[in-house]
Amino acid sequence: MAKNVGVKLPEDLITVLKTGKTVAVLATFSEKGLPHTTPLQCMYPKGAESLLISINKNHAGYHNMVWQKKVMLCFLDENNVAYSILGRAGVVRAPSLVHPLMNVVRIDIIDIKSDRSELTRVESGVRWNYTSWEAEELSKALMSELKELAQVL
Repeated sequence: MAKNVGVKLPEDLITVLKTGKTVAVLATFSEKGLPHTTPLQCMYPKGAESLLISINKNHAGYHNMVWQKKVMLCFLDENNVAYSILGRAGVVRAPSLVHPLMNVVRIDIIDIKSDRSELTRVESGVRWNYTSWEAEELSKALMSELKELAQVL
């Protein structure tokens, strides 16, 4: 049963985000009104009321969020983390200092709802691994940039 939990990130979600190992599904709509989803791995909380994400500037999800601004993020992870976040997106760094194809976007939280079920419990979320050492290096550098920006923005 979904229930509203406000505009501040719950502690269990902040903990998961800080690990750098969770995946969110970003939902946007195109200018033609078509739904689009994008998995995201590089995210970091900026305080309790916003998130920073790193996303490829050529991705359809990025283009949709730039013109539309409103986005939805869905999180499912271990220890029954199950949340959906409605937010407003704004580009804060383009391009990223780490890679010229990546941009940093801040998502200010409008609303958060808990999607925990009374019938089931999320035991683990999407698990992923790096495809190469270069991918690991890039991902870690992007996460470091997000952590740094979270302190200075």
